[in-house]
Amino acid sequence: METVTVSPKYQVVLPKAVRNALGVRAGQKMIVFAYDQRIVLVPERPIREARGSLKGMDTTITREEDRL
Repeated sequence: METVTVSPKYQVVLPKAVRNALGVRAGQKMIVFAYDQRIVLVPERPIREARGSLKGMDTTITREEDRL
């Protein structure tokens, strides 16, 4: 765990180890939200990266008889 400092412009620098571990690049957009008294940064990923992530998932749906 590393400590960062908030600048007067409310900016923080992500430590190199964190950037490398998550593959964060300069100029990349991040999703930011507050959760349970924490600030959470999540790298925004292109939707194309999700392609194929549901492969092999069972997509059959059982419906009630009155819905057929």
